Amino acid sequence: MSDDLHALKDDMNAFILGHGMQQFRAYVTEDMQTVMWDSGDNTDAWKDFVELAKASGIAFLTVSDDTLVKEDLEFLLERLQNSATTSDEELDEARWLRTHVGRVGFVQLGFSYHGTMFLYEVATDWYERYQQLLDSADDFGSILLDEHDQADDDER
Repeated sequence: MSDDLHALKDDMNAFILGHGMQQFRAYVTEDMQTVMWDSGDNTDAWKDFVELAKASGIAFLTVSDDTLVKEDLEFLLERLQNSATTSDEELDEARWLRTHVGRVGFVQLGFSYHGTMFLYEVATDWYERYQQLLDSADDFGSILLDEHDQADDDER
């Protein structure tokens, strides 16, 4: 798989429009009832997904993508640098992500059918690592907030 999904995103957009369907820019969370598409080893499984939506009478697909922007990466690096639990390896990996700034790392397609969201997602390896580092930084932020709240409680 490419480390930039920009061309794939463009192909998806053309394919969806070519099938006479519309696009609704939205990210669907898994907070609602969802079914994830299992593409196996088929890199063109997204086409089957779009064709299934069309055959189901769906008029539009939700479409979401994520491009790594410099400001988001700088925020992540700052969070990781301020964490006492961040390893040197994690910092090096976060710095390495600079090579991916401007690249599309994640694409999600979705459609609703009888109250269930059907989702197709594809992500690059670097994007998945980026998400793991974000989660690690968020965990550190939660620890700091919890410690701050505990200190406030102790003062009362």
